[in-house]
Amino acid sequence: MRNDWSGQRLPHPPGRLPIVGDVRGLDPRRAFQTFVEDAAQLGPLSACKIFGQQFVFATTAELCAELCDERRFEKGFTPAVIALRDYGGDGLFTAYRHEPNWPLAHDLLVPAFAKTSMERYHEVFLQVTRELLDWWGATEGPVVVGKGMTKLTMESITRAAFSRDFGSFESEQTHPFVHAMVAALRAGQQQGTLSAAPLGRLAIARLKRKNAHHLAYSERLVDDVVSTRRKEGGDQEDLLGIMLEERHPETGEALDDTAIRNQILTFLVAGHETTSGALSFTLHYLLQHREVLARAQAETDEILGADPDAEPTFEQVPKFRYLRRCLDEALRMWPTVPGFARTPKQEVTLSTGHRMRPGDWALIMLPLVHRDPVAWGEDADQFDPDRFLPERSRGRMKHSYKPFGTGERSCIGRQFALHEAVLVLARLLHAYDLEPDPDYQLRIEERLTLLPEDLTVRLKRRVPVAVPERTPR
Repeated sequence: MRNDWSGQRLPHPPGRLPIVGDVRGLDPRRAFQTFVEDAAQLGPLSACKIFGQQFVFATTAELCAELCDERRFEKGFTPAVIALRDYGGDGLFTAYRHEPNWPLAHDLLVPAFAKTSMERYHEVFLQVTRELLDWWGATEGPVVVGKGMTKLTMESITRAAFSRDFGSFESEQTHPFVHAMVAALRAGQQQGTLSAAPLGRLAIARLKRKNAHHLAYSERLVDDVVSTRRKEGGDQEDLLGIMLEERHPETGEALDDTAIRNQILTFLVAGHETTSGALSFTLHYLLQHREVLARAQAETDEILGADPDAEPTFEQVPKFRYLRRCLDEALRMWPTVPGFARTPKQEVTLSTGHRMRPGDWALIMLPLVHRDPVAWGEDADQFDPDRFLPERSRGRMKHSYKPFGTGERSCIGRQFALHEAVLVLARLLHAYDLEPDPDYQLRIEERLTLLPEDLTVRLKRRVPVAVPERTPR
């Protein structure tokens, strides 16, 4: 029994069966949402057993805060994350704590998200956003939000990471690398599910053979980019340039080419799926709350002025405070990375009374933590960007908002993602009025991350409201 919690009995869905466990009632297309629905009824700590694998879920803000204590807990590895090591190796997301490339890569790459680097990425974001708006502007009828945002975020990360243009907006077709990456990641997720099933090893071996060419293509493309840069040099200010040229300030160590490949693959996965989903969820909620959309557009008019094609400067992006609150609130409602696992450094007893040993892990269910009335109030299921006003955030329970993970293993690219997302929203809302599909009901697509499924919007060029200049005081 994996993740056995010393054999302690935890609340679980009714109808558990021998061998297969709680598989009855589990919808494979919306497995995580099924887990969330079940866990919401079972208390702060619950379990679901799929064949021989036990998944343990933490659902309250109080328990989340306990598990996020870095003195007692660290990152845990679920079967799905372990399976992703076939793709990302010892990259920042999938590396084990003891692997030397994690602290080395982390220390080398922290400066890549400092202000001077972000100023360079700002120009990349502006260019890619122009391409998205031109592409959408030439489209007749409604546009598919997720498709466009995925193209945008993939171009942003490839150009920022290794100055490579994938030409996403030059064709309706998906770039072969994206197709290969998605296929390889889907195979990894399936491996995590199959790992404890009867004959699971045979099924995993067959799945690996079937998808080997996708993994090989992804690795070969990145290896070719790294090899070419080593031979020819080039732009040393992107992420690849930093990894090729920089040495650790204390040890003098550098990343080898395999480690660099793993980091780039990790950035490509994490950097495009998460931000694409965050943008898509934000637009969904803006479409559903017209008064919020109007306030957001008024803010863009005040900052960008009467020109619908005005582009925000680097210094202006942090001034879109209401847009940022809209983004934060959308990530509270539906965090695109919906959970992360924690495991104790030593044996501990939780506030629930359960013992937890190193190797036991609990998956923090962010959609439930982020809607816990104890932390967020009785209206926690309502979309309200103003709950992130400073005066309302002050004193809120610690660790009750975790869309970027926690502690030393939290998302290193957080500022990259937030700056890009606010910039894109500002440009889009300033240039266009948005008309929703009146019949659309939110459906969640489960990939490596979460995304609104089949969300569409009609775009109509708008005339910003001219805001009189304020008289200096």
